[in-house]
Amino acid sequence: MLPFSSFSFRVKLRHGLWAGLLLSSLSLRAQVAGNPYLPTQMPDRLVLNVTQDPSTSVAVNWRTSEVVTESFAEIALAEADPRFVEKAQRLQARTEKLTWQDTPTAHYHSVVFEKLQPNTKYAYRVGQGEHWSEWIHFTTAGKPGEKFSFIYYGDVQTNIRSLWSRVAREAFTKAPEARLMMYAGDLINRANRDVEWGDWFQGGGFIHSMIPAFPTPGNHDHFEDANGLNTTSVFWRPQFTLPENGPKGLEETCYYADIQGMRFISLNSDQVEVSDAHLKSQRDWLEGILKNNPNTWTCITFHHPIVSPKTTRDNKRMRETFKPLFDKYKVDLVLQGHDHTYARGMFNIPMQEKGARSGTMYVVSVSGPKMTNSNVDKAPWMDRAAIYTQLFHVVEVDGDTLSFYTYTATGELYDAFELIKQKGANNKLVNRIPEDVAERN
Repeated sequence: MLPFSSFSFRVKLRHGLWAGLLLSSLSLRAQVAGNPYLPTQMPDRLVLNVTQDPSTSVAVNWRTSEVVTESFAEIALAEADPRFVEKAQRLQARTEKLTWQDTPTAHYHSVVFEKLQPNTKYAYRVGQGEHWSEWIHFTTAGKPGEKFSFIYYGDVQTNIRSLWSRVAREAFTKAPEARLMMYAGDLINRANRDVEWGDWFQGGGFIHSMIPAFPTPGNHDHFEDANGLNTTSVFWRPQFTLPENGPKGLEETCYYADIQGMRFISLNSDQVEVSDAHLKSQRDWLEGILKNNPNTWTCITFHHPIVSPKTTRDNKRMRETFKPLFDKYKVDLVLQGHDHTYARGMFNIPMQEKGARSGTMYVVSVSGPKMTNSNVDKAPWMDRAAIYTQLFHVVEVDGDTLSFYTYTATGELYDAFELIKQKGANNKLVNRIPEDVAERN
């Protein structure tokens, strides 16, 4: 029989353990109640990202709980023979801890697969120990001049899991071989809210892990930090690995990638709106990469439109800073968000030089369900417009012809046009608007 003192000690110990477990359980329940996306040892939030040259490299990011201090990625040429896994190369991930206010602490892992072959299908997985993702296929970009396609989304922002997810799936059915998915800002609504990022990753599902992302940040992807500075989401850099070839201080928000004869450029328009220094650094950087551009085509994305569809908005700093460069270097396509409506135009875009005609197609779009409900009129610069319509866009580039297709969330073709290269002249615009589809305004 145990002495009373020993028995008392064990009771106290058990009660203390029980109390600790109870408090831990209550804390976990509170977190679960507000956030269904708690990290575990199993990798989640997988996303491929573009590199400067996606024909020979690609980046991948994923998340785990902080218990996982070391994680890996494995890659091999994809084969029908399942024994391809025996040939896989294993790479140790770079691991970064993210702790932010009441957000569950997590480890974010990243690997850049390099020395890949162009236009080649690979299989990869990520994880550690007994916890691995499935094997996932992706195809590297091809060589300059080869035909390719990409997907463009306007603002995602709200009701992401419930209503944006259908747009992502519809886009994948239309362009499963797309070389990238471009996001024109406002991926979520509140920059540092983990549950919204969880919705974004779940909304896109496995598609995020198969087609590289090319995101540009919007105003809702920024926040005011403790020093009162406008700062990109604390999640942005841990969960995306993007080219660091932009101006200092704007890493992975202002960058470019060259893909099959097109230069893709991201500008951080939210920083332009609030910072003179970032405005100048982006302008100087942009002129440099436009002046020294070996590609046939140029596509630029940012959040705040050069010409706004909303009569109450005018992004004068963006227009006065960058439009002269777009005109000078004959940028082909500018893809934007912010105004939660659809509009596109080219020849009737206002020009500084009298009698000049724009050679750049400007597009504003929205993919999520948050819609502009006022102050939108069809202006003279617009060739086609729409309100209260969730959209996505598939762009195909084949030699000297760029074909742009605008689809609704339910897969109907709403708008289309072609840009055709002309030596010594602006692009030829050929409208392909479906004759039997009325304009939604």
